Amino acid sequence: MEIPLRRRAVTFGILTFVCLATDLGSKSYVFGRLGGPYQRTGWLIDGWLKFELLTSLNHGALWGMGQGFSLWFAAISVVAMIGILYWLFVRGACRSLLLTCSLGMISGGTLGNLYDRLGLHGVREPDSERTALAVRDFFHFVLGPLDWAIFNAADCFLVVGSAMLFLHSLLEERRESQAKSAVPPAQQ
Repeated sequence: MEIPLRRRAVTFGILTFVCLATDLGSKSYVFGRLGGPYQRTGWLIDGWLKFELLTSLNHGALWGMGQGFSLWFAAISVVAMIGILYWLFVRGACRSLLLTCSLGMISGGTLGNLYDRLGLHGVREPDSERTALAVRDFFHFVLGPLDWAIFNAADCFLVVGSAMLFLHSLLEERRESQAKSAVPPAQQ
């Protein structure tokens, strides 16, 4: 049974909005409560696994790579959003619920970090009146000797959405392989 395009668009829109609202709401709450940047709660979990809230500004991308290129990453985010919308609704990829949900999570995370990279959060650079063109991060985990990067809810949505996208590609490849093997050799 074919799902109407409108229903997939609503699913995509709602998921994107929920992820975006969760990200921006959590950033606003944590930075509002702790202040920041570079304020911490102290270890909420302490032991081999440690966890704290630590407000931080990331002027780069993954694990702080590309520091100082926030506006470039913002431009890439805009291009990615245009590509996602084109792929889903012009090219018809929204026929897959898994792909629609995956790209909804990726879009929510992308828009949350784009909001920050454009400085719309209003957080100032330390010792400056200049608005930080940086992503607000606050989840800080340490697992034994591994001190993980500080990240935010948008990053979580991007990782989960990307994992779902990878799963979709594996399932699609398997489906195509099964369909190929079901065709009699004379018709191939």
